[in-house]
Amino acid sequence: MLTANRLPRWTPAVVAAGSIAVGCGIGAAAGLRSHLQWGLISALLFLVGGYLISARVEGRRQAKDRFATSVVWVAFILAVVPLVSLTVYTIQQGIGVVNGNFLSHSMKGVIQSGPGGGIYHALLGTLQQVALATLMAAPLGLLTAVYLVEYGRGRLAKAVTFFVDVMTGVPSIVAGLFILSLWNLALGFSYSGFSGSLALAILMIPVVVRSTEEMLKLVPNELREASYALGVPKWKTILRIVLPTAIGGITTGVMLAVARITGETAPVMMLVFGADYINSNPFDGPQQSLPMYIWQQYSVVNNDFGYARAWGAALVLIAFVMGLNLIARGIARWRSPKGGH
Repeated sequence: MLTANRLPRWTPAVVAAGSIAVGCGIGAAAGLRSHLQWGLISALLFLVGGYLISARVEGRRQAKDRFATSVVWVAFILAVVPLVSLTVYTIQQGIGVVNGNFLSHSMKGVIQSGPGGGIYHALLGTLQQVALATLMAAPLGLLTAVYLVEYGRGRLAKAVTFFVDVMTGVPSIVAGLFILSLWNLALGFSYSGFSGSLALAILMIPVVVRSTEEMLKLVPNELREASYALGVPKWKTILRIVLPTAIGGITTGVMLAVARITGETAPVMMLVFGADYINSNPFDGPQQSLPMYIWQQYSVVNNDFGYARAWGAALVLIAFVMGLNLIARGIARWRSPKGGH
């Protein structure tokens, strides 16, 4: 039987405020020093308290619905809090170091345990290595996805799909070992930024394939059929109709793949080696990157200057990845199909 009893819309906010107050009180009384423990207690009180109040006023059926909604909100907050905390802490630790000198100088001639130095050589190396990996992986991933969606049939398509799935879970160290064995040891090429780019491209390809494949599947078949009905060949339909329609999602997928490889350290350590000087040629000699720079600076024990430089480089790396995501969203919104009004 339906009932007219309903809790006010502000009830969850009041329950949340009360749960936080009681949770903090319990944590303080119990001598718990971690604010995370206080938060978990508050979240548990919010779930239980919200369910009991709703069950009392609205009945068990509505209470279960409110409980499920509360679980979603708690899970969302538990996911967001670490991300926000990490970003805020990185800004606090690194903002004091990031300046024009830090961005325009290398570590050449700078003592690891002393002041000074910058990340220009590491930032340049990261940009070049990621750009080379993108130039190799993006076309291969795009063409592979087009084959799987538009042409792929039979055993070959299943085999390609299987290997793409396997490559998605390949650890970065395995990709580095593969390039080290094939490119450096078997073929005899020297360590360079390009060697690292090859390993990064291997890690990037499955991400591009999967994201592009999903975007191409979202293109309505009516668009393809209308193009075929006008006598347009399949390859031209893909080039003129399918790809432009999905270009926003494809670009977003490529940018996410770029963000995924930007922070990789293991392949760079194995194949690029790192350097404290500026090397603008990714095809010759060791080259630095931001992830390896952070590891090197933080690995020096009891070095406040190195710690500060590491946090500054981490802040720049986060800003770089965030910028890529913002660009991807802007392109996706700009190139998304516009409906008529």
